[in-house]
Amino acid sequence: MIIDIPENSDFSIHNIPFGIFSTKDRSPRAGVAIGEHILDLAAVAELDVFDFNTAVFEKEALNDFISLGKDITKKVRKNIQHWLQDDNSVLANNPELFVKQSEAQMHMPVYVGDYTDFYSSIEHATNVGTMFRDPNNALLPNWKHIPVGYHGRASSIIVSGEAIHRPKGQTKPNDSDTPVFGPSQRLDFELEMGFITGRNTHLSESVSTAEAEDYIFGLVLFNDWSARDIQKWEYVPLGPFLAKNFASSISPWIVTLEALEPFRVEGPEQTPEVLPYLQYEGEKNYDINLEVGITPEGSKETTVCHSNFKYMYWNMAQQLAHHTVNGCNINVGDMMASGTISGKSEDSYGSMLELAWMGTKPLKMKDGTERKFINDGDTVTMRGYAEKDGQRVGFGEVSTKVLPAK
Repeated sequence: MIIDIPENSDFSIHNIPFGIFSTKDRSPRAGVAIGEHILDLAAVAELDVFDFNTAVFEKEALNDFISLGKDITKKVRKNIQHWLQDDNSVLANNPELFVKQSEAQMHMPVYVGDYTDFYSSIEHATNVGTMFRDPNNALLPNWKHIPVGYHGRASSIIVSGEAIHRPKGQTKPNDSDTPVFGPSQRLDFELEMGFITGRNTHLSESVSTAEAEDYIFGLVLFNDWSARDIQKWEYVPLGPFLAKNFASSISPWIVTLEALEPFRVEGPEQTPEVLPYLQYEGEKNYDINLEVGITPEGSKETTVCHSNFKYMYWNMAQQLAHHTVNGCNINVGDMMASGTISGKSEDSYGSMLELAWMGTKPLKMKDGTERKFINDGDTVTMRGYAEKDGQRVGFGEVSTKVLPAK
């Protein structure tokens, strides 16, 4: 192996995720995470080992590289895997090709032109419906027939490490007939995965469930920040607005669909039977372990959630098929978020709304404090990895600190 990879590293030889990084002496450019290092793809390209226009590696986003198509992106990934394991390869004896991750700054990996958030965990939807509607009829009539989603704000998607300020907006106290304005008192995280589209479609063109994975480049961890009190007041009749558009945080490394191939699993049974355009064949869910930790300022992290991407009722292929079935066009770099990922057990719920059950069951932190929702000064960190037969493919983390409202 050309470079040492620590045991249980998220960035094993089986992974090879793509991202955008910079250092003091290197401008933002494409790289690959390997162990504790980054392979500088722009520097590798100078060795004249690629048969395409390598200017794509010098861009501040991966969109142009992804646009080259999977024939090329898959070949690049395979070549890197081979080179890393060959002591006589182009990477050997070239330490300048590698940068320590600790010395690099990560940037948004893609330019996100459009962003859609789905609502695809039946456990999460049932929990929310139980809280706010009828426990005996928690799901809305359409939920088992369509992957429910809404169009979000692409401009406020940020990369891990960038802090956010507590959002402000209108809320309506229970003991008042009129709304008030001020900082949200119920700031929440939502544990999600996001997939990034890798091909364009034309207006009026649709993508089938059988074709969908050809249009998905890879996945990131996704924290869909939510202001629950603002959302409660504003969401009728058109859904979330200010409660969601202030920020969403993603992990910086895009793990390709090819790296996740060994971790496919069957999804939950869908009843009633879905309409033909949403039907699919094969294993379309992925066994990805997920966790969330909260670190109060000046204190230690407390893990509050263990969940798994395999729980999703609606899979990515169905989400993309539904998104485009009306002819909606997609572009390279579009972001599609899964919706909150909750499991059946209380410790697998993917939001504070559920974990603390609307504030009635506060969570204890290691420093003795309690949390109903997220406090100023808290840092929320999400991690994810898949592991099977000695192979580990991870996402690193998405970590965000909450600052007081401006």
